[in-house]
Order: sequence, then structure tokens, then C-alpha cells
Amino acid sequence: MSVTCAEEGRALCARIEGEVDHHAARTLMAELARQVDAALPRKLELDLGGVTFMDSSGIALVLRTWRRMKELGGGMTLTNVPAQAAKVLRAAGVDRLIPFAE
Repeated sequence: MSVTCAEEGRALCARIEGEVDHHAARTLMAELARQVDAALPRKLELDLGGVTFMDSSGIALVLRTWRRMKELGGGMTLTNVPAQAAKVLRAAGVDRLIPFAE
């Protein structure tokens, strides 16, 4: 599991790789929060293309990050969402709050 970030202007692309489960979520949340707070982006692209598995902890990770972006006055999109992760996120209604981009 890892978070890799690339910053361009006021936009941040954060790519998550590995399993997003209860074992990894706390570490991933902390690293993602650290990166967002360091960059203070207006836009965050959360790239889930490297996610091999996601459970409800992934929902918490995505929603916590979305709330932080709202606090900063920014927006967020989810990209490259694998089918299994999309199923989990859509079941929770996350797609009604955060757009999924291809």
C-alpha cells in the first residue's frame, strides 16, 4: 500500500496502490492528509487505479479526504476506479457526492 502524489499548480494527483482495508486505511489516511495539508490544493484527483481491494475502510478514506477538500474550498474527483472498488463506493452512495472520472 502506498500513496504517490504529483502536484501541478493548485492541483494534486494522489495515486493509491495496494489493498485499502482496515489494516492499511489508517496509514493511508494519515499520508493522504499530510500530502493534502502540505499542498493545499484547489483540486484533488484521487487515482484508485492501483487499488487491488477495497472494503468499507476505503469509503472512510475517500469521504474523510473529500471533507478535508471541502474545508479547504476545493473539489475532488475519483479516477481509474477498479470495478471492485467502484462497487463498494457506489453501494455507499459515494458517487452521488464525488464524481468518478474515466
